[in-house]
Amino acid sequence: MLSNNAEMSSITPEVLLSGWRGRRFLLGLALDAESFLAERDGTEAPLAQAVMSAAYALDPNPGQILVAYSGPGPHVPVAVATREAAATPGTVASLLDAVRLTDVDQDSALHALAGAVDNARYWQEPDGDDVLAATPVVRAALERVAEHVAAAAAAVSWWSEPIAREDQHVVEWDDDAEPVPGRATGVANRLALWRADVVQAERQAAQHAAADPTASFSGAWWSTPPSDLIRTTRSLDTSGPAGLWLVEDGFGWERAVTRPVEVPADARVREIDSAEAWAALCREYPLEVNAKRHDWYLTTGRVGRWVVPDWAAVAVDHDAVHLTAAAYVAAAGTAIPVDDDAAGDTASVIAGWNPDETYWLVDGARPEAGGTTWVRDDEDWMPEAQPA
Repeated sequence: MLSNNAEMSSITPEVLLSGWRGRRFLLGLALDAESFLAERDGTEAPLAQAVMSAAYALDPNPGQILVAYSGPGPHVPVAVATREAAATPGTVASLLDAVRLTDVDQDSALHALAGAVDNARYWQEPDGDDVLAATPVVRAALERVAEHVAAAAAAVSWWSEPIAREDQHVVEWDDDAEPVPGRATGVANRLALWRADVVQAERQAAQHAAADPTASFSGAWWSTPPSDLIRTTRSLDTSGPAGLWLVEDGFGWERAVTRPVEVPADARVREIDSAEAWAALCREYPLEVNAKRHDWYLTTGRVGRWVVPDWAAVAVDHDAVHLTAAAYVAAAGTAIPVDDDAAGDTASVIAGWNPDETYWLVDGARPEAGGTTWVRDDEDWMPEAQPA
């Protein structure tokens, strides 16, 4: 269950503005507010048109031409996004200053965060919307949105909370296969195999991959434990578990079953509640992953040594690792310095994680029998209607 203590929230404007996903969340929230008012009042949505145009011009891989439409109702093309006739970040900032912000509640914050999470990508450059939101003039305009969110503490209080020990749920998607390897062979064995695979990938990359991080080469870009381990999130009241909504690199699932997971009372859970907490974990349990240098150069622009936590070693001292939503919006996809001294050349990336996600590094966390079936209805997840 969600906390009723709004004072627990430590979501500050700085947290929301410091990372790619946080800024994308703020931009999405402003666009959602404009869209709601445009549909209600029958007006146009100039911010949405300007964002589309400016983002297209800034996108390193723009793809197809995008068409902007005029407000609600019949889709009437009013502008085509091209690099030659693009809106500027300054135009977007001015429209952000003018847009009327609607009240932020748990539902509106969840929808905007889901959009920011869905658009994360760590195997290529940030997209045009991310680049736009990071420009100094747009980032400055987003400060008002960040302050608006921070003032609505009750809507985002859970973002900074530790694992909800008595309220954890696993999500099983409609295309999940038979028992997955990590659960069939035992977590310790799975983690040992994972570590051996990482070490082997390092050897192969050292022999065959280009040393130049700008070379065209890609591989395993994520920094999570093996994905077939048990992963849980808290419930968001009637919206269901956060894991239904907040998914990076998803596959457009439209059906899922969620099951409660009993957490042992003495479970040792390592909390990742900031970039600094991730860096500390990497310092304590470092594992070289320079094979990721090509992907992580694209997403961060950084050249240097890379590490991730050695999850097999982490499991000796911890039963689970929980990433708070606050840490996610502030740090996911950024180059996080790991060295204690400023001159160090080692960094890491939180990539492939979902907000509020807990990875279980022991066999004791098991889904309970039964569960709730959910179906996607447009943009919402709803419990499946039961036959009369």
